[in-house]
Amino acid sequence: MDFKIAVLPGDGIGPEISKVGVDVMTAVCEKMGHKVTYTYAPVGAAAIDEFGDPFPESTFRACMDADAVLFSAIGDPKYDNDPTAKVRPEQGLLAMRKKLGLFANIRPVQIFPALIHKSPLKAEIIKDADFICIRELTGGMYFGEKYQDDNRAFDTNAYTREEIERILRMAFEYARRRRNHLTVVDKANVLASSRLWRKIAKEMEPQYLDVTTDYMFVDNAAMKMITEPAFFDVMVTENTFGDILTDEGSVISGSMGLLPSASTGEHTPVFEPIHGSWPQAKGLNIANPMAQVLSVAMLFEYFNLKEEGALIRKAVDDALAAYIRTPEIQVEGHTAYGTKEIGQWLVNHINEM
Repeated sequence: MDFKIAVLPGDGIGPEISKVGVDVMTAVCEKMGHKVTYTYAPVGAAAIDEFGDPFPESTFRACMDADAVLFSAIGDPKYDNDPTAKVRPEQGLLAMRKKLGLFANIRPVQIFPALIHKSPLKAEIIKDADFICIRELTGGMYFGEKYQDDNRAFDTNAYTREEIERILRMAFEYARRRRNHLTVVDKANVLASSRLWRKIAKEMEPQYLDVTTDYMFVDNAAMKMITEPAFFDVMVTENTFGDILTDEGSVISGSMGLLPSASTGEHTPVFEPIHGSWPQAKGLNIANPMAQVLSVAMLFEYFNLKEEGALIRKAVDDALAAYIRTPEIQVEGHTAYGTKEIGQWLVNHINEM
């Protein structure tokens, strides 16, 4: 297969982990007989500095012309610390999602046996945890009507039937490919928007009789993710709830540096690590590239190249088992590896496999 990949390194540690992701993808493509070409484009603070726009038209065109986008991170302290800034890096992420029609964010939550001791939860609670959070990505409060003055502010949590149906359809299909269990997360006891979500989900249930569907208020879901994460198979929810729950889920594995995600929808899919830009670590060669690497595995799997995805996942598992780890997940008595060194180890290991 021929791949055209738009690479958006972004800010902070983004360029460092991006290079590892590209190197791993190149190694797998060479090994498995695929041709890959890369187009690099700025996004976030890097794009503001160059174009005055966090998601310029040239970057949008590069994404639209690609088969997939490999994205890394957005965010810079010079904007975080300036509440008066009219243009912010994060606006680039929202613009990318909206312009590419990326209405679904897919975040797997998985446990790495070699790192189970790093989780804040007890091993007996998390040992069987393996679920996917599917978050609606282009609706709700993040994109609804907004207002703010010195005394009053509001964000409108608006959803249409079409927006709800398409994300629920995707969630039901994911459940079918896994363990046939879907949990719809809402706040239907309080919010009108949630009541519409629940109404439509119940209308769709008869189309998926092979899927066990249950409903859970978001506060209960947040607690159950901590007390019984193995309960979940596929979880689907609206934008704001999903933003919070997926970050909560990422902590279960023991490190945000281990989990990838995919954003899919109307146009080019985007694959990225779930962590941020960690500007304090920029250029220090200490950032964990594993989530970026696993996002490449998700990219291959999106195109039904399961063997390629499995190759990357095994390389990551082998690295962790061999203590090829960055400082935040290394154990006492073993030397921590740098970002570059882990990338080279992975490439060498893939070539040898």
